[in-house]
Amino acid sequence: MTFCMKNILIISVFLTFFQFYAQDNIHSYFDSAGVLGSITIYDYQKEQWYYSDSLDAQKSTLPASTFKIINSLIALDNEVIIDENEILKWDGKIHKFQNEPVEVWNQDTNLKGAFKNSTIWFYVEIAKCLGREKYKSILKECNYGNGDFTEKGVDFWNYGNFAITPQNQIEFLIRLYEENLPFTYKTIKTVKQIMITESTSEYCIRSKSGWTTKDAKDIGWWIGYIEKQEDIYFFATRLQKNEAKEIPEFGQLREKITRKILFDLEILN
Repeated sequence: MTFCMKNILIISVFLTFFQFYAQDNIHSYFDSAGVLGSITIYDYQKEQWYYSDSLDAQKSTLPASTFKIINSLIALDNEVIIDENEILKWDGKIHKFQNEPVEVWNQDTNLKGAFKNSTIWFYVEIAKCLGREKYKSILKECNYGNGDFTEKGVDFWNYGNFAITPQNQIEFLIRLYEENLPFTYKTIKTVKQIMITESTSEYCIRSKSGWTTKDAKDIGWWIGYIEKQEDIYFFATRLQKNEAKEIPEFGQLREKITRKILFDLEILN
């Protein structure tokens, strides 16, 4: 049975405990932080989807820097960069976030560093080399996103109307985990390696965060998967707030809320 067939069969399946827990606890994490949001989880062994908000899991927004996962795969497979260690030269322009210079962005960097630090200019240079038509073809083949490439700027994953749902994020990550994507074995292994966020004797987390703004709303992501002995759990958390609403810890909330939920569900310990 293919993953897509499994998806159709189990999309409406909910774990009773998770439903109860979600109703009583999950939304309180988002509410108390002053943000809107949801988490979607896929239990690979049980072949079950769990949602804190099944409707939100089907709504598309810009992927922001979570796009760096597939962008890295595309860059390596098309030999825009030789490997994860090849350095691109910084152009000397001061790159800022929320009007503050970001030191790690304003220097020469390689793919490993650019992925970890979400160095925007590095991936913009990659996109210039690849061209929009290459993206259209590969993203369609990967069934990634809504296929809207009307944004005229290079950085279409941060601006414009290209968008992806939390569920589609996980569907893509499952194919990455299974190495069932149109990229070489070497490319997939390299990207899986640079995705490692945390590795302990009990589990390994491979993930990517993202943050952008559209229509006066901040959109924050944390997506990835957890390898825990024989169990694999995929997750996609998305937060949203009005841009004018000041929440200094918004960047940390994506991971903080997710970890609390995964801890309560005993996925992490």
